[in-house]
Amino acid sequence: MIVVTGATGGLGGATVEHLLKRVPADEIGVSVRDTAKARHLADRGVRVRQGSYEDPAALRDSFAGADQVLLVSGNDPAADLVALHRNAVEAAVAAGARRVLYTSQQGAVPGNPYPPSEFHLATEAILGDSGVAWTALRNGAYGPLGQVLGPWQRTGVIAQPKDGPVPYTDRADIAEATAALLAGDRSFDGPVALTAPTALTFDDFARITSDLTGRTVKRVVLDDEQWVADQVTTGMPEQVARLLLTWYQASRAGYFTDTDPLLTELLGREPRTAADRLTADLAT
Repeated sequence: MIVVTGATGGLGGATVEHLLKRVPADEIGVSVRDTAKARHLADRGVRVRQGSYEDPAALRDSFAGADQVLLVSGNDPAADLVALHRNAVEAAVAAGARRVLYTSQQGAVPGNPYPPSEFHLATEAILGDSGVAWTALRNGAYGPLGQVLGPWQRTGVIAQPKDGPVPYTDRADIAEATAALLAGDRSFDGPVALTAPTALTFDDFARITSDLTGRTVKRVVLDDEQWVADQVTTGMPEQVARLLLTWYQASRAGYFTDTDPLLTELLGREPRTAADRLTADLAT
């Protein structure tokens, strides 16, 4: 059985949908905080059990019978995510899972100034010491491009701090590739990267959006402190703004530059490009 955590969230839920196209529903289980939110999966034959990283005993029970477990990383900046992930890994091992897959992050290497890299690295170390086979899916940045680029459609400007090349990756493609790994015959030990094949800068996005809209979209580089101040004036807590700023700092330091062909191989097709995604956004 394949058990997926976070199955009522974006990435976990999409992964389950792709798994349902590949394996019988009774070979899929989900571990979720609120089972009522997974009723749509239970109605289709998926095993639904309650579990959360804060409750190791319930989590272990929710993993019972699992051959593989997909641990979707937590995202609460106020939580002790390393401890929670340790609970999840230990629960999977105690339940007898043969392999644990974990949703890590591209650029999870020592020295990366983006703080989430630290808990991803720590979790990968926990997996390495777990005694079971494991795979860390170092996913490329898959946030909505509207959030990444800001209100460019309204302003005609991509006004963000100095950046560097990033292979912005479609979350749906990552989910499909993750399902292919879980349901397929191939297995990978340790970290692997799932990224779009091309790394782009905001200058590239300015050209792409200009071509798509037929109007000039300008790239404006904002001073780091000015950008933080602008975010605070829109209501973003300063602590959050400064955390996001480290992502730009990491990108311009080259921590997200590398691309990998594995995503394309697992999909059996070319992943969606940034232009594809922006075209879809413009149509909505």
